[in-house]
Amino acid sequence: MLANQRRRFAVHLLKREEESLSIGEMAEQIAAWENGVDRAQVTGNDRKRVYTALQQSHLPKMDRVGVIRFNKSRGVVEPTPALENVDLYLDVVEGKEIPWSEYYLGLSGVSAALVIAVWLGTWPFVLLPEIAWTLAVVVAFLFSALAHKYYTTEMKVGHREKPPELQ
Repeated sequence: MLANQRRRFAVHLLKREEESLSIGEMAEQIAAWENGVDRAQVTGNDRKRVYTALQQSHLPKMDRVGVIRFNKSRGVVEPTPALENVDLYLDVVEGKEIPWSEYYLGLSGVSAALVIAVWLGTWPFVLLPEIAWTLAVVVAFLFSALAHKYYTTEMKVGHREKPPELQ
């Protein structure tokens, strides 16, 4: 469901608003985000293109998986309690960034190599006591966890004006 940018934008909008929206309002805001313009600058064609796609494809799919309630006859979209858990599955990766899961795997590999080098008494690791290397590993994970917490808070869906991938 989250593989499509329009559906991610819809999730962001519904989490930000926390109430029901008309398809028209949703289509206008999503069209504005897609075109990088203010809502007032969205053309009728852009709005209609997004509206049609939302009504025929995206909103029914989101309704089927239970993250929204879509009343097609009234043209209203409502968030469900399941929508609150959606951001647990989003890991927005921009450009040349790596996912946090890969970062932690790499940090764990480097830490394991360091522990083995200290355990084997390899030079230059013998120059500092083992507790210093232990502290270095703990500090590396602590700062990584703090950076991860800050980054994920900034990228949380529905908490800013624009979706995370547009920031």
